[in-house]
Amino acid sequence: MHAPHNAPLTIGQALQHARQQGIDRLDAHMLLEALLGQRRSWLIAHDQDELPTTVQMSYLSGLQRRAQGEPLAYILGDKAFFGLTLAVSPDVLIPRPDTETLVEWALALIEPTQPEPLTRTTPPVHVLDLGTGSGAIALAVQHQRPHAQVTAVDASDKALDMARRNAQQLGLPVRFLLGNWLTPVAGQRFDLIVSNPPYIAEDDPHMAELSYEPRQALTAGADGLDDLRHIVAHAPQHLRPQGWLLLEHGYNQAVAVAQLLSDAGFCNVSTRFDLGGQPRCTGGQIPA
Repeated sequence: MHAPHNAPLTIGQALQHARQQGIDRLDAHMLLEALLGQRRSWLIAHDQDELPTTVQMSYLSGLQRRAQGEPLAYILGDKAFFGLTLAVSPDVLIPRPDTETLVEWALALIEPTQPEPLTRTTPPVHVLDLGTGSGAIALAVQHQRPHAQVTAVDASDKALDMARRNAQQLGLPVRFLLGNWLTPVAGQRFDLIVSNPPYIAEDDPHMAELSYEPRQALTAGADGLDDLRHIVAHAPQHLRPQGWLLLEHGYNQAVAVAQLLSDAGFCNVSTRFDLGGQPRCTGGQIPA
């Protein structure tokens, strides 16, 4: 079915056109839902309704971008992560469901509640997120653990602008700092450091599928471990006794990251698995 921009389409025809273009059905539905501000059940019940002209133009443009390989999150301008809706752009990596594994581990290490300030016997938990991007990890932790004091660092000012925008939109008091890894927090110590750093090898064939996302947020040297090595080497001086470092990594890097942590003096080193059953996060604890 040919669908010129000036030929009115019903909702049903618009979805059929997407299928003929090879667009995933779920992507087409999500695009229409966002443009019309309606749920999928409404779209199905109103499949004979004609699309408003401006919506149709935006929809067909979005389909074209998707057909060219642009991620749906960039077309829509947002992405759901750990129950939050985060604004995203090509300046930041799109948050992945696999990264929720890292958030769940971090939350398990932070007490769900703290005593009231007047009776508190321990200081608040200080959390640091390195390479925050859209702010996904930091904001998810802050949202779930309001008593924690969360700091987020990124070397990209554009990424930090996006993270700050998300924090403001969500009303979450994360502290954002510009700089390379641990440089902006010189002399500071934390109870928990988390990071989803670049971990893809520079010559990885899958990079072609990620061409719309910021390369500096994806690749890290010949074996993908350069940034992980840097973080592991420098994190101990920024962790309090019994503090934890949790790292996301590639599915085939768990053994290497565990060795890095052990060599750096971390104890209780272990790995957590993502939704697909792949080893996705490895962490360790500074001895008391």
